Amino acid sequence: MDILNTIQSALGGGDKKDDLMSSVMGLLGGQGGLQNLISQFDAKGLGDIIGSWVGTGQNKSISPDQIQNVFGSDVLSGIASKLGLNVSDLSSQLSNLLPDVVDKLTPEGKVPEGDILSQAGDLLGGLFGKK
Repeated sequence: MDILNTIQSALGGGDKKDDLMSSVMGLLGGQGGLQNLISQFDAKGLGDIIGSWVGTGQNKSISPDQIQNVFGSDVLSGIASKLGLNVSDLSSQLSNLLPDVVDKLTPEGKVPEGDILSQAGDLLGGLFGKK
């Protein structure tokens, strides 16, 4: 089962959830992948938050406003438009979803080497308690 199917199954499917997960995976699988995402958080002073998601301890929460700060209005507006959401709703959903996704992609507390999307199917098998 590929990564998107794994996540979609865990979320219960549905077109908007499918599209949201495709968008999240696009954020993670873009140029530089997860390491680039970590750098974006670091640049905005939020390295401790994403570091908690990567690490093995408890995940720190992130607010929708912090999500908007990290990704910027242009990126979020484009995704929100594609999904038929407003930026506020998208940011709220990402603030709930992204910590779990990053946590599952880094099960040993470190960023995996190589193409994160090709490795992520196995890593995300336990997302939201699914095995």
